[in-house]
Amino acid sequence: MIGERMKTITAAAGTVAADANRWRAVLRRDAGADGTFVYAVRTTGIFCRPSCPSRRPRRENVTFHDTVAAAAREGFRPCKRCRPTEAGLDARHAALVEAACRTIEAADAPPTLERLARAAGMSRFHFHRVFRAIAGVTPRAYAAARRGRNVRDQLVRTSTVTEAIYGAGFNSSGRFYAAADELLGMSPTSFRSGGAGEQIRWAVGASSLGAVLVAATQRGICAIALGDDPAALRRDLKMRFPRAAVIEGDASFQDLIARVIALVESPARTVDLPLDVRGTAFQQRVWDALRQIPAGTTASYTEIARRIGSPRAVRGVASACASNPLAVAIPCHRVIRSDGALAGYRWGLERKRTLLAREARSAAG
Repeated sequence: MIGERMKTITAAAGTVAADANRWRAVLRRDAGADGTFVYAVRTTGIFCRPSCPSRRPRRENVTFHDTVAAAAREGFRPCKRCRPTEAGLDARHAALVEAACRTIEAADAPPTLERLARAAGMSRFHFHRVFRAIAGVTPRAYAAARRGRNVRDQLVRTSTVTEAIYGAGFNSSGRFYAAADELLGMSPTSFRSGGAGEQIRWAVGASSLGAVLVAATQRGICAIALGDDPAALRRDLKMRFPRAAVIEGDASFQDLIARVIALVESPARTVDLPLDVRGTAFQQRVWDALRQIPAGTTASYTEIARRIGSPRAVRGVASACASNPLAVAIPCHRVIRSDGALAGYRWGLERKRTLLAREARSAAG
């Protein structure tokens, strides 16, 4: 009897604590709590999301429910402001941004901000802010990146560079050439010829994590790849630039290989490496944030999204991590899921686990 009573008391205490946390979420209008519960107000007969902008009710009039269905079974009606039975605001915004992205991708010329905002039913300012928060870049930057991808395709298919530039939607060759180095990593003519005229030195070394391929342009290291098959790593590099002068590094290049392998073996150490890092503006922001994560610690994709000022661009952060061309030098292995799981790693989860363990040991020592 006493045991049953103690269980009842413990359960009641747990409910009180949970309701206290829920009430604090309501007071904060915490959008992060949306979908985890709803609250109902006895005096109005209405139930709402935690983030509802309506006037806050008195605590003694509020009950909490785990689901919308549970609140409805008690006879409460959904709020017409926060619409708790519909998709959340973040989900609605994400759908609108996705539709805008499809519009940008399908258009022959970049649509204006006014047109995109009008289609989303928002003001120009509000739409711009929502788009950047979710996509991680502005509509203009997204359109430019899309045109960059188009021009890469056009450079392969068309007979002249000029034809490719205008075929991809750039209305000015000057604007394209100003951005060509970032978009292509080389001149448009060199890209069109498969990297002809470019010189990329490479070498493969051995580490405790397997083969390590290092490739470098005149600017610095452009690729660090880990794998089990050195030949496969070389083929991947060659496929990126089929007509570039991809040449094996000489004796002087071995010093660079040794410095990279030292970083692989001791990822917590500081090694000054010349890097040739190329990517979109959003990728660069993510990669910069990754380099700020201290060795021996981790950050979630959600945390990185917040740090770069785009808290809803979690998927974009994950994509940028997956596109990282420089293993260990840009420490995407330090990014994990919010629940602590390691998630993906383009060079293998076991390598990610080993790198994190090595950094943890160094931090502990």
